[in-house]
Amino acid sequence: MHTPASMVMGIVFAPLGLVLVFTAAITPQWREGRARLGMVGPGSILRAGLKGQGMGSRSKSVESLLLLRSDGLWESCLQVEHSELKQCWPVAGPYQRDPRLRLAQGLVLTSLFLCGTGIVLACIGVRCWTDIPLRGVAATGGALVVISGVLSLTALGVYTHNLERLGIVDPNHGITNPRFPHLSLQPAGSLYFGWLGSCLQVLGGSALLFSFKRPRCPTCPSCPDVPACRSCQEITHKADVDMYEVSC
Repeated sequence: MHTPASMVMGIVFAPLGLVLVFTAAITPQWREGRARLGMVGPGSILRAGLKGQGMGSRSKSVESLLLLRSDGLWESCLQVEHSELKQCWPVAGPYQRDPRLRLAQGLVLTSLFLCGTGIVLACIGVRCWTDIPLRGVAATGGALVVISGVLSLTALGVYTHNLERLGIVDPNHGITNPRFPHLSLQPAGSLYFGWLGSCLQVLGGSALLFSFKRPRCPTCPSCPDVPACRSCQEITHKADVDMYEVSC
């Protein structure tokens, strides 16, 4: 069977978008900020790690370190720049309880489920191993993939719009943790993976939707009442059918 180009496009773009959105969901780089280390307690994990690497012999060198803080949907990380010392933990506190973060989490999970279901339906509908694809099933899968892409875009838009306010109890004071003074937050790499994956989901689902309409077959010049896609090529290969030339 000659698979329509729209089905091929959809069956390629949809899984690629799913992989990118899933990668964005599990990585803790939705936002990041850099700050100079103000003061570290004598029993902290960071000081112990720095001493183990030979970087914490003097307090002045420790206080001048540049820290990289990154947050994701389910995990946050803290890393000393230009060092292998990194610590990650599940999101907690005001950031975890923020309703906008929970909305983004729910939208992303729903998007992943719908996209996976849509891809399964699209694979069943394309039916590359048969002569006739199930266009209705493929179009239904495409619709689910489009919806999943829209949900992912909504989650990314909500997070990006409230990026600097997520987890902050008092927006007028910002993040007041004395260890991270003047921490400025900005979009990170996972957001860009999510945007790209969501756009691919919408494009792939739309391509599958375009395959819903059955193409019109031109009629055979010699047999106007019989579609050419059934008679002229297929009937000629049947040995038990007598062919007569009809003069119009």
